[in-house]
Amino acid sequence: MLSQINDYLIESFGPLGPLAAVGVLGVILVAIALPTMLKKQVDPFAKLRDKTRPAGPSAANPQAKKKSLRYSKSSDKLDKFATFLEPKSAEEMSSARLKMMRAGYRGKDAVRSFHAIQFILGVTFLVGGVIYALVASATGEITTTTLVLSVIMPGAIGYYLPKYWIERRIQNRQQEIQNGFPDALDMLLVCVEAGQSLDQGIIRVARELSSGYPALAEEFEVVAQEIKAGKDKASVLRSFSERSGVQDVASFVTVMIQSQTFGTSIADALRVYAAEMRDKRVMRAEEKANKLPTKMTLGTMMFTVPPLLIILVGPSVYDMLQLFQNFKL
Repeated sequence: MLSQINDYLIESFGPLGPLAAVGVLGVILVAIALPTMLKKQVDPFAKLRDKTRPAGPSAANPQAKKKSLRYSKSSDKLDKFATFLEPKSAEEMSSARLKMMRAGYRGKDAVRSFHAIQFILGVTFLVGGVIYALVASATGEITTTTLVLSVIMPGAIGYYLPKYWIERRIQNRQQEIQNGFPDALDMLLVCVEAGQSLDQGIIRVARELSSGYPALAEEFEVVAQEIKAGKDKASVLRSFSERSGVQDVASFVTVMIQSQTFGTSIADALRVYAAEMRDKRVMRAEEKANKLPTKMTLGTMMFTVPPLLIILVGPSVYDMLQLFQNFKL
């Protein structure tokens, strides 16, 4: 029976017929199962179990934890797809939010939008691969390996492309914050020594750095706004360290918290730490300069030595070839 169906599909749709039939069947099954998943009813036994639990915020309202993971309104178009467009646990959700904030996306729906874009691109590229495979099989013979790769590879590229974009954006922002942090500390030290408080200095630094280092200026602006809102300064600085993900910022936060805890001078701490950050920036520049000759060796060997050999050895080789031809005559 299966062999007859296989032969019929190959005869009707070509070598790609069985694969196309499996793909269509999968799409039909997903379309049938999706409404059931979205309209899934709560288990009565689960309700009874929740009622018999001790009173608590999560036990009294089992949906409270799920709602606390998401900030979007009920009118959001992606709400009904939240079960598979967002992480299921609070730890995964907080990790995803932190990654999006480090990439510079601070919107309340950033995680959901990221997963939606990832899903849409994966499906779109997969459909494009299937169309390409159908066209290629119709115009000529195609091997099974090429067929599978032409279908799977576009889908994988579309799925991992948003992840690559986020990782690259995080690296660029962290590099920008690391490069501009010594200048920010120098400006903050000047503001503090001029008589301004640390809060006022942070606001001034955020305004001055907006043109040269926009990512760092944005982070300082968030810190200033959180301090204005009345949050504890230590927790605000720790959040700044977590959002940036830069080791220099984490060390600076530790110094500021210790200075505030033990009552030491903030100006002295800033002066010492700013000098250390300047030295680290010079050391990073020297490290890159020392790596440059090693990186240029391969380019020198590839683009300098072959032309030099052609210029030096080419005439001799040409004369030898002419001499050998004269011997043959």
